[in-house]
Amino acid sequence: MANQKPTPEPINVPDSTLEEIFRHARESFPDECCGWLTGEKDSNTAGGVRRAVNAFEPAFHPTVRDRTAERAFAISNGDLLELSRSLDDDIRPRIIYHSHPNGRAYFSPTDRASARDPWGDGPAYPVQQIVIGIDRERVVEARQFAWSDEIDDFVEIAEYAGLDI
Repeated sequence: MANQKPTPEPINVPDSTLEEIFRHARESFPDECCGWLTGEKDSNTAGGVRRAVNAFEPAFHPTVRDRTAERAFAISNGDLLELSRSLDDDIRPRIIYHSHPNGRAYFSPTDRASARDPWGDGPAYPVQQIVIGIDRERVVEARQFAWSDEIDDFVEIAEYAGLDI
């Protein structure tokens, strides 16, 4: 048997929670949506949804002025402050989510760079990530990603079917 590296365990996301973030993606379309899922600190389930404002404005972004909110997201400063302050609470952020309005759920190089600690020491926040692929017709799919210390990068850990929303 080949020497396999361990895969991080996905945090469980109830179907009703997936549907709620899929609806957020639909309401935000064609822009990207963003937010996070919350759960108890000792639980492996994230059932609470906290929508965030996509405050991406190309004129003010330091690295990607050629992008729009249709191709980028930036959690607003107030939302980001709330996320950061709640990381040690009993009910805390467990998964950050955002959508890709091109119908594909992948963790892009920009997503990876934004989710990494700026000093290169792993993820910026101790959370998993979900990307929702949505197009004009439906939510196509969603995929969940987690940090792997073994490969020093994010890895896909779960895939979810889309919905006609």
